[in-house]
Amino acid sequence: MEPLDVLVLLGGFDRQTTGAAAWRRRVALVPPFHENHVLRHSLAFNLLLGRCWPPQAEDLAEAEAVARALGLGALLDRMPSGLHQLVGETGWQLSHGERARVFVARAILQRPDLVLLDESFDALDPETLERAVRCVLDRTRTTVLLAGA
Repeated sequence: MEPLDVLVLLGGFDRQTTGAAAWRRRVALVPPFHENHVLRHSLAFNLLLGRCWPPQAEDLAEAEAVARALGLGALLDRMPSGLHQLVGETGWQLSHGERARVFVARAILQRPDLVLLDESFDALDPETLERAVRCVLDRTRTTVLLAGA
């Protein structure tokens, strides 16, 4: 199958017209698992990338609510420091599915106009997938899901 040329407009304008910086504020991309990264820092830091740091109490509450809505509540409950637990290379190790949901939460928490999910749910079982999709649909304005065949 040949890739399609696609023109995406936000508010009637394309990326070139809007400008790269304004476009990045309005669009959040969740690339495939192998092209995304969990940084060696706290889970909160990884979730709230793209937001002001340090976070306010409201930011942390929102990050926890989104993480729980995506099915990461059991993970948060197991972590001794919760959102403040170090994750990444030498910190708490996350499964493939947990990492994928961290990436989705990161995009949701940026509050963009458009979220592009590129094979973001491949590692999820059917029950977790349903929960994650519901969370994304409830918390985003517009979502495009790309999935391989």
